[in-house]
Amino acid sequence: MTREEKSQVIEELTAQLADNANIYLADISGLNAASTSNLRRACFKANVKLAVVKNTLLAKAMEASEKDFGDLPSTLKGNTSVMYSETGNAPAKIIDTFRKKSDKPLLKGAFIEEAIYIGDDQLDSLVNIKSKEEVIGDIIGLLQSPAKNVISALKSSGGKLAGIIKTLSEKEG
Repeated sequence: MTREEKSQVIEELTAQLADNANIYLADISGLNAASTSNLRRACFKANVKLAVVKNTLLAKAMEASEKDFGDLPSTLKGNTSVMYSETGNAPAKIIDTFRKKSDKPLLKGAFIEEAIYIGDDQLDSLVNIKSKEEVIGDIIGLLQSPAKNVISALKSSGGKLAGIIKTLSEKEG
């Protein structure tokens, strides 16, 4: 690979790092052709982009990036694949599913919305991460619950002014 080709790859990796808030580093070495194909298919279905990268080039892209990857570059040893996803837990779920049948892929580390996770022991934590949309949905559900209770209590009071006042006074206490 020429110096110009390496520079081009580093630029492309730097752009991909900038464009993605959720980045996983995994070791998929040792997977046979069928397993690798199944992994790629699972990634495609989950809208996760999977790419095998050269550690030195990815390390340079991380250095060039405006993001702070903390200790994540220290995981760049041996075979490394990068998984990019819009959903923070999608790659973790794919890895977790594959690990039920095989000992690979191994999670090296992840960068999720500026939080850094290092090591395969973080997989369960990453599987359970909620996306922003899920958290917002939970908050909306919690906010709607008291309002629904008041509305249903008002409806059960028969719609009469005295019943409504009584219901509201009970809710205050």
